[in-house]
Amino acid sequence: MRKSFIVLIALVVSLAVLAIELSSARARHVAASAKSQPVDAKDNAGDEMVIQFANNPSPMPPFLVNDLDGNVISTAGWHGKVVVLNFWATWCPPCREEIPEMIELSNRYKDRLQIVGVSMDDAPPEEVREFAKHEGITYPIVMGSRAISAEYGGVPALPTSFVVNTDGRIVQKHTGLYAIEVYDNEVRSLLGMPVKAKVETFDDTGQIFLKNAVNATDLPGVDFKGLNADQKRAALKRMNSLNCTCGCKLTIAQCRINDSSCSTSLGLAQGIVREIRAGGPASPTAKTIRQ
Repeated sequence: MRKSFIVLIALVVSLAVLAIELSSARARHVAASAKSQPVDAKDNAGDEMVIQFANNPSPMPPFLVNDLDGNVISTAGWHGKVVVLNFWATWCPPCREEIPEMIELSNRYKDRLQIVGVSMDDAPPEEVREFAKHEGITYPIVMGSRAISAEYGGVPALPTSFVVNTDGRIVQKHTGLYAIEVYDNEVRSLLGMPVKAKVETFDDTGQIFLKNAVNATDLPGVDFKGLNADQKRAALKRMNSLNCTCGCKLTIAQCRINDSSCSTSLGLAQGIVREIRAGGPASPTAKTIRQ
């Protein structure tokens, strides 16, 4: 009797621990998913979804490579299609989570949408091919490289997807995990189909290609108060000509856009503003700017 009672207690404790673990795992998953979703897809719960496209889109950098099956993949063959160029890796959990969405979109729009996965894995192509087969990936995958990444202005994180219109111009870049509805509405809009979303446009001042940071009139976290129009232009010019010293190899302006949490670029930018506001030297170097 005593032994049966002990077994019963142990079983109850085990079930309780299992329930706690499952609840904790689900909470972590929900929190991670919520963190990775775009914060501006909807202004408030229940509001109309908003999608945005660059009104000054840059041409898609061309490349000619073989996919994992040896087929030639060329950007020249995608004219007239919407393209989603998805930079990812097998070791990246958010990348793996969005694979079913990419497969669904590829099947949904068939020959009107071309999804291409660019694997940033260091693993041999054979391993990536086996992973793709196991996951049921139906769209072509090419092995990425520093050269390809550089052509697209660098890939800040994985996954990163570039959305290309039917004229071969990049109209949007998504870094992180996005709901399938965002891509679906973008594809439909670019194909001239009805969408359940409000379509807006923006000037690409570094959001897609960091080289366009030279066109930015404001930078994340940088306070230009106290500067007149000429002084502000001078400050922005300096921020686009001096490199950040955080090791990113970007200009101060590019670093602010690429990583708004970088305290180094913020300090350098604030130093430039202070010096210009105080009538400082015309062309200070990064080392002379007080953070």
